Amino acid sequence: MVLILSVLAVFALLIISEWWWRKNRKQEELTRKFIHITVGSFVAFWPYFLTLNQIKILSIAFIVVVLISKYFNLFQAIHSVQRPTNGELWFAAAVAILAFTIENPHIFTAALLIMAIADGFAAIFGLRYGKSNSYMVFNMKNSYIGSATFLLVAYSILLVYWSTTSQPYPAIHLLPVAVIAMVLENFGYKGLDNLIVPLFVAFTLSILI
Repeated sequence: MVLILSVLAVFALLIISEWWWRKNRKQEELTRKFIHITVGSFVAFWPYFLTLNQIKILSIAFIVVVLISKYFNLFQAIHSVQRPTNGELWFAAAVAILAFTIENPHIFTAALLIMAIADGFAAIFGLRYGKSNSYMVFNMKNSYIGSATFLLVAYSILLVYWSTTSQPYPAIHLLPVAVIAMVLENFGYKGLDNLIVPLFVAFTLSILI
């Protein structure tokens, strides 16, 4: 029952976002980031109400749904980005890889929350305040305010992870993790950061335990 409700919740978020995108096409990037943050955050907490096998099944289904949606352009709100990207597919792949390799639910959650929330708000603040402080990486436009937002949010998430899991090392040891994640986010060509950032965070936290 919980598995079915989880699937329905994701589809409900996608349908709501699709409706909002069709109604406000001038704000398509904000709509995409809304999906990115809400769906990503929801998926991040799967380990707390789903079994590991259920998460593995859903993660594979997640990839299949994204591929079908991309091929048939079903959910235009998540594919209507101006620059070429496969970010939604890379994120689905990241969920699947973490589901099959990371058994610690706290690490799974922290890694995906950083990609969902830190990356999402970095884009939002970058669009709103980063026009006058931008820089280019691989012909991709980024902003200092966006990168600073990512770093602040990512480190905040890591601090929550640290404080709620009683880690044996000082919290400051997690700052380099947030910094490197921010750098990787800047080098995420065609949305590849949706894969490499959560994998880097998850495997680094696994080593630190």
